Order: sequence, then C-alpha cells, then structure tokens
Amino acid sequence: MTFILNQTNSIANSMLKELRDKNLQQDRTRFRSNVEKLGSILAYEISKKLMYKQEEVQTPLGKSVVQVLSDQPVLIPVLRAGLPFFQGFQHFFNQADSGFIGAYRKENGEDIVINLEYLASPDLSGKQLIMIDPMLATGKSFVKSIEALMKHGKPAHVHIASLVAAPEGIAYLKEKLILPYSVYTCALDEKLNAQSYIVPGLGDAGDLCYGEKL
Repeated sequence: MTFILNQTNSIANSMLKELRDKNLQQDRTRFRSNVEKLGSILAYEISKKLMYKQEEVQTPLGKSVVQVLSDQPVLIPVLRAGLPFFQGFQHFFNQADSGFIGAYRKENGEDIVINLEYLASPDLSGKQLIMIDPMLATGKSFVKSIEALMKHGKPAHVHIASLVAAPEGIAYLKEKLILPYSVYTCALDEKLNAQSYIVPGLGDAGDLCYGEKL
C-alpha cells in the first residue's frame, strides 16, 4: 500500500510548497518546522492503520468508552535528515520506543552504495515499525536499514515514511522487501536524475536542515 498525502488537497500542500521553494529554503528554522509538521500529519495517517483496544474513562459527568492504541509503534529515523521529521512523529506517538540509524549514500562509479555507521534499536519482535527518512530516492537506504534491524527482531509490519518519493524507490522496495510494509509519502515525484536525486524534489534535506556537510 502506498499513501500519497498530496493526492488530496489539504493545508499540507502549503507546507510542501514552502519546503520546495529554493528562496524560502534559506530559512532553516522555517524549513525544519515544516518538516516537523508534515511528520505529525503522516503520523496521524499511519495511526489509522494501527491496532486499538477499548478503554473506559471517567469524566466529571459520567463514563466514556474510547478506542486507544493497544501497542505503541517503534520509531526509527535515519540520521541526520530524519531528525526534525522524527520529532513530528513524536508529537503523536509520545510514548513510543525509538531507535536510530546513521546511513549515508556514497557514489561508486555508476552505483550508489549505502553505508551504515550507527545503529541502536529496541526489540522489534512483533512490533509496528515506523522508518522515518525525508527522501525515498533509490530506496536502497531504507532496504539496507531494515535488513540491518532484523537482528533486533522481526517486526509485524514496516511503515515507511518520507516527505518526497521517486517511482524508482517505490519499485525497489517492492522488489527487495519481504516483510509486510506500507509507504507513506507527502508527494510522489516524477523521477530520479542521473545522480539518483529526486526530480523535482527539494534538494538535500539534511543540508537544508543543518548546513552543508564536509
């Protein structure tokens, strides 16, 4: 299942427009704020697919029966671009366990190689895992990260969250992932260019949030 947020008009379109605007991207605070807000919106959408249980709450005037999460998901952002996106998810899943992955892409001739430098995760056995990375370009970083996480247990379902995705990345996930998974993205863009960057995309999300890396 692939959920694309901007297929339905909402205020989220304005946030996505600001993220893409090269003139507004100079304002890092505004950029990070919009990334965080869109993270919260996708968290809400993912929450609709999780499992719930019935509980009773006492109000000042009586009792109310409500449906609440039966189990918290596990949130795992890909550093560093995933951090403000992750914060948006934390607003909704504020009792969830979290893990962290440090992954970066390196060009090797015509190939893109994904290197993992850091991984910390709670037990994932039977959990709803939410993988958080602003850009779903080739899909390789998501696949390699998920494969590396399997030593911490097999999740029941993986929810992949991105700001912008490319069709090539969606296809790669379908080819490589064996686990049950869903994709949630704010926009599905046209394609990848020769350097495997999303077009039209929005640029390097990590650099726009925190400055250029050496």
